[in-house]
Amino acid sequence: MSEEDPLRRLQERLGHWFTRVEHLEDALTHRSFVNERPRLARTDNERMEFLGDAILDLAASCLLWERFPEAREGELSRRRADLVCERSLASIANELELGIGLRLGKGEEKSGGREKPRLLASALEASVAAIYLDAGEQEAITIARGLLAPHVDALEPGERDYKSRLQEVLQRGGNPAPTYTLLGTEGPDHERLFRVAVRLEDRELARGEGRSKARAEQLAARAALDDLESGAGAERGEEEE
Repeated sequence: MSEEDPLRRLQERLGHWFTRVEHLEDALTHRSFVNERPRLARTDNERMEFLGDAILDLAASCLLWERFPEAREGELSRRRADLVCERSLASIANELELGIGLRLGKGEEKSGGREKPRLLASALEASVAAIYLDAGEQEAITIARGLLAPHVDALEPGERDYKSRLQEVLQRGGNPAPTYTLLGTEGPDHERLFRVAVRLEDRELARGEGRSKARAEQLAARAALDDLESGAGAERGEEEE
């Protein structure tokens, strides 16, 4: 199999043939590859993630606005968060078989980098940015909408708003609203993990960790709900979603 085959297959699945295929190569390049083989890579995909994330957010917002004309802002925001979360984007990346084309360093390759949700989601964001750089805003938004559209109807309104659900459960029992405390962060800026504890007064209920403080709070709330149902302590992280 030639080195170009994964790029060709990915372009077919994306529905966009690149005028400058190096944009797609950049989108699939993890920094570990650049560190080990700098002569074979122009750059890694971290800056492109930033741009692709914004394009996917816009595409998701437009899809949800059209699909749910009666939904209020809070519901639309929750749906959008679920539609473009790491788990959802990694699932789309797997549908595209994007992992086959990732350019990874030896260590990342050995640790299963081609199957890591975080790397897959980041590479998908970067691939959308690559389309923008190659063909402009409208083409990038059109492709992004096409990728996200099949997943819109799978979302249930508020299904994953665990913080609201936890507060309702606690207050039905005569308790005050829970509070959330940031315990710390770890990792580099582009892969930072936040660890949060949810407490009822002075008692810790559960912990969660995620790529944003808000995400970690949601996962802590989910763990607390599981705890209340099972009677066992819990901690949730991104990969358990």
